[in-house]
Amino acid sequence: MTRLTKTLLSTGFAALALAATPAPALADGPIVQTAEEAKAAFEQDRQTILAMAGDFKVTFDMQESTPWMEGYTPLERKISGGYESVRVIEDTGTRIVLQHLLVTGDQANPYVVKHWRQDWQYQPDVILAYKGGDTWELTPVPEKMRAGRWSQTVYQVDDSPRYAGWGEWETTQGIRRWRSNWTARPLARRDAIRNPVYDHYMGINRHQLTPTGWIHWQDNTKMITPAEGGDPKPVVQEYVLNTYERFDGYNVAAAEAYWDKTSAYWDAVRAKWDAVAEAHGGIRIAQEPGAGTTIAHDLLTLADAIKDGKQTAAAASARAIALIEEGTSGKGG
Repeated sequence: MTRLTKTLLSTGFAALALAATPAPALADGPIVQTAEEAKAAFEQDRQTILAMAGDFKVTFDMQESTPWMEGYTPLERKISGGYESVRVIEDTGTRIVLQHLLVTGDQANPYVVKHWRQDWQYQPDVILAYKGGDTWELTPVPEKMRAGRWSQTVYQVDDSPRYAGWGEWETTQGIRRWRSNWTARPLARRDAIRNPVYDHYMGINRHQLTPTGWIHWQDNTKMITPAEGGDPKPVVQEYVLNTYERFDGYNVAAAEAYWDKTSAYWDAVRAKWDAVAEAHGGIRIAQEPGAGTTIAHDLLTLADAIKDGKQTAAAASARAIALIEEGTSGKGG
């Protein structure tokens, strides 16, 4: 276990024993609970996060809406979909890791893509936050905003970081939901390959359970960083709704087989990224529009070689660790 993981896990149940005091007036202020209330909320939070695991038919619905920059024309709405198997690959109690596996092709000829990953940490001290360009930094969570909250860190297909935020799981209007703070994110591939005027997003993420699955929706402001410096400027608003409906009428076995063969390799990859972040206070890795990091294609190809029996997990892991070592530099690497 790395020092980073120990740091993230160290918060644990520390705040469960907080004494009750009057609730703050602001909805987004500190959460103050009795030990009994905190324990009950913690258990409910865990079950809600774990409920996002399973097999799903997914719809991705993206729409640029309000332009904030004069002369900008919003893109047409884009709707796509696919099938995803979401698996719990780590659960320590206060830390839950969900791995998404995208299954493409048909029933007879499936192809599995290791998709995004979401790590949930209870009462985090720090998050691995996006800072722009090719840089992510370990950033403290305000101390008064830790108790009772969870961070969510999202990772790209090669287990390099994408974005992180923190927020509270709560039930309002009978709906269980989590809402993040404002979080910075690099451009998604759908935007990056178009060489757009904006260069990053500032967004709020929400996760909500539904009777048949769950939804992930994003309220994104697409931003441009002025070449001459100064504060980023808003370009256009975007709304993204990703709907996960429970469904197993696709080749779920292909996802299971992929993960069975490659999980040890991806364990080594995750550990190396964690080690880089721990050693340097973050990660710096060059990006390219079509793939994410410049080494993403190589890391995914190594996993496919293991799956196809062309490479051992040990040899592929050693090569992946070398690629990450070579690809990270400066403060973040």
